[in-house]
Amino acid sequence: MNVAELVGRTLAQLGVSHAFGVVGSGNFEVTNALRRHGVTYVAARHEGGAATMADAYSRMSGEVTVVSVHQGCGLTNAMTGIGEAAKSRTPMIVLAAETAGSAVRSNFTIDQQALARSVGAVAERVHSPGSAVADTVRAYRTARSERRTVVLNLPLDVQAAPAPEGTPDIVAAIPSAQLVRPSNEAVRELVRLIQAAARPVFVAGRGGRDARTEILELAEQAGALVATSAVASGLFNGERFSLGISGGFSSPQTAELISQADLIIGFGCTLNMWTMRHGALISERARVVQVDVEDSALGANRPIDLGVLGDCAATAREALAVLREHGGAADEKYRTERNATLIAEHSRWQDVPVEDISMGGRIDPRVLSIALDGILPAERILSIDSGNFMGYPSTHLSVPDEFGFCFTQAFQSIGLGLYTAIGAALARPDRLPVLGTGDGGFLMGISELETAVRLSLPLVVIVYNDAAYGAEVHHFTAKEDLDTVTFPDSDLAAIARGYGAHAITVRTPTDLDAVQGWLDGPRNAPLVIDAKIASDGGAWWLAEAFKGH
Repeated sequence: MNVAELVGRTLAQLGVSHAFGVVGSGNFEVTNALRRHGVTYVAARHEGGAATMADAYSRMSGEVTVVSVHQGCGLTNAMTGIGEAAKSRTPMIVLAAETAGSAVRSNFTIDQQALARSVGAVAERVHSPGSAVADTVRAYRTARSERRTVVLNLPLDVQAAPAPEGTPDIVAAIPSAQLVRPSNEAVRELVRLIQAAARPVFVAGRGGRDARTEILELAEQAGALVATSAVASGLFNGERFSLGISGGFSSPQTAELISQADLIIGFGCTLNMWTMRHGALISERARVVQVDVEDSALGANRPIDLGVLGDCAATAREALAVLREHGGAADEKYRTERNATLIAEHSRWQDVPVEDISMGGRIDPRVLSIALDGILPAERILSIDSGNFMGYPSTHLSVPDEFGFCFTQAFQSIGLGLYTAIGAALARPDRLPVLGTGDGGFLMGISELETAVRLSLPLVVIVYNDAAYGAEVHHFTAKEDLDTVTFPDSDLAAIARGYGAHAITVRTPTDLDAVQGWLDGPRNAPLVIDAKIASDGGAWWLAEAFKGH
């Protein structure tokens, strides 16, 4: 057994179940070692696709995933996906082959450690045969316990070296990260602010996804409305006083209620410019609190009145105990019957009246999305690419819960949608995978359509096709030349069929009748919907988004 085999065996013994990658000479042995030891390997068509598939799989499964790439160019191809994962704190290990220390003139030689750090990933290395197991375990623990993306470099000469004789199997379980408990002082101050508030709103982010019950119990006692950031969409589904998404995707009613709050508490939510519309959703009179397990996150995006370093569930639970001890019965505060009615009737975008802008053989993207929301099964897992279109699937296609929405947008890169959808689909095979993407992003990542076909994924790909990079079209001024961002209309349905997918072209709602036919069939290949959409003149959230550019 050599070190490459040892690293693969160790990761399998640590509990890694899925790996994604593109195999070259440098990562061939370690990839096959993973497979021999029971790790499911998904062969992607591009390393960038592999990285985001692994990212999405981890987000939707909660597991540490692995990406396997060749040295040099294999790693550079994957960097956008690695950057997205690192910014999102996805627990992921990138096994990157690396040229030997003596091969300084190799065409593949780059500073892989510096490259990893430059996008926010943790750079690690397998240093020697004797340290291989310890180096691999350290990378795994960092990924899992600290929720970090780790690039574990595997020098070719070390990979090929014999493993130390008698290297034992990993039998002891890696201890879980210790719960970060808030201080008593912080809890008391949090309770004081809740008691003083008349219109509190709790906003949960990805860090609050495991604390639904505790946050809702505290919200009921505190008389607070609840909302989520985009990445935690669906967390409070079924809750009477849930506002939905806070930020650029908020409905007008949701935005109004949040902006009137006199206390906003972010649970595992950084309250960044997207979630708070560059601060527009926070009134000048509002007090602001953040609860997070990362000290560096507290106050990172805006001034706050209180930062609570602690686990979201533990913090909510302890604050609830103190409130009940001192406050007695639950307060109504912002949970009035009037607000309950407003939320029920107006907080969902599906309930906001649509003035249909369909014309000239192009369908209104809202009409399209609302129709598909009614056709597609409710048990779905929705992934979103980036672009002018992205608000429509994010707001008009419902999801069953927080694990039904995969939003790889920390890096704001277009072209990650198809990769995201494949990873999410593999993590949740019990749900229908659905992707919302633009024509620009779809064509950027279209090589992975072959992967979806090869895997027989029942994936519905909704292409909001405006034959342009729509965000740029609406961002550039009239004086600028739009030839750089507009293109001839392409028959994406025909291209998709060339990959082996089913495909339809949609210009009117009646064209969507074919979707039901696909749903009634075997669903053994993706369905690509080439929807020719009408121009919205710039999506409602786009003006807010470009303020941060």
